[in-house]
Amino acid sequence: MLQELSDQEILGRLKTVFKDTFDVDAESIKPETHLFQDLDLDSIDAVDLAIKLQTMTGKRIKPEDFKSVRTVNDVVGAVRKLISS
Repeated sequence: MLQELSDQEILGRLKTVFKDTFDVDAESIKPETHLFQDLDLDSIDAVDLAIKLQTMTGKRIKPEDFKSVRTVNDVVGAVRKLISS
């Protein structure tokens, strides 16, 4: 069950998503990593990420919940919010 995942386990799954989707080295993904500055993602990439998270959680992400996402830790928080709702 996704609801039983720890933040570390969510981070592990996110590392796979970043590696597979954006060809980012999983070792460079840390909670404080900034999506746009450090990983050079753009708004199209953010949409791709939101779609991957929806697939991962089976739940639709509200755009307003994803607008403030800037770091990998923010993404973990967004996933946590999704799976607990």
